[in-house]
Amino acid sequence: MKKIIFIGVLAIVLQACNTIGVFEKTATFSDHAWASSNCPNFVFEIQDTSAYYNIFAVLRHTDAYHYNNIWLNISMMPPGDTATTVQQNFKLGDNRLGWLGTTMDDVIEHRMLITNKPVKLKKGNYTFQLQQVMREDPLQNILNAGIRVEKVIQ
Repeated sequence: MKKIIFIGVLAIVLQACNTIGVFEKTATFSDHAWASSNCPNFVFEIQDTSAYYNIFAVLRHTDAYHYNNIWLNISMMPPGDTATTVQQNFKLGDNRLGWLGTTMDDVIEHRMLITNKPVKLKKGNYTFQLQQVMREDPLQNILNAGIRVEKVIQ
């Protein structure tokens, strides 16, 4: 019986170790309000060009957040290239299921995949910028927003 439990725990641990966090940084919003004019920038460096990466937008809000989604303009400038901006709508909750992120007390954290699949990145510095483009401005009950980059282990 102990052997079966050990194998089960080992399988869970190994499954959890299929990515390595390379970079994560968030901006904090005073008064828990994110104005659309406040567009935080995040710069990180990529050295390993043979690996694949997942890129996430990170968002923390309180349980009092008024919406089940958030619209973001996400700008990315790769090394030696021009910036591109995409607008994405991220689902944060469901009226039936509640919040879709990780909840601790009244704070909910979401890691929302920006890339559809793992991507290769060029060597050098990348700059990301986030802008909320919701109708409510400033957007209330938002604590932090940021970027997370994970290396996919194959």
